[in-house]
Amino acid sequence: MSLKDQFDAAVAASKQLPERPDNMTLLKIYALFKQASEGDCEGKRPGFTDMVGRAKFDAWDGLKGTSKDEAMQQYIDLIEELK
Repeated sequence: MSLKDQFDAAVAASKQLPERPDNMTLLKIYALFKQASEGDCEGKRPGFTDMVGRAKFDAWDGLKGTSKDEAMQQYIDLIEELK
């Protein structure tokens, strides 16, 4: 099974976790997914009135420089831990 296939399976599994992860874990899942699928974060940071958008941007931006393959592997590992 290729890394991409494992990643796709983990994405599907993330929607069926036994319980909802805490907000920090959800941010990490989001950031790893974005890094794995789109690469480094680009664009402007949302303003302070958009706290959710800002938190997502900061989490994703924190992974800058991480390869897509590395982000995929981290995502797979995190979802496996949460199962």
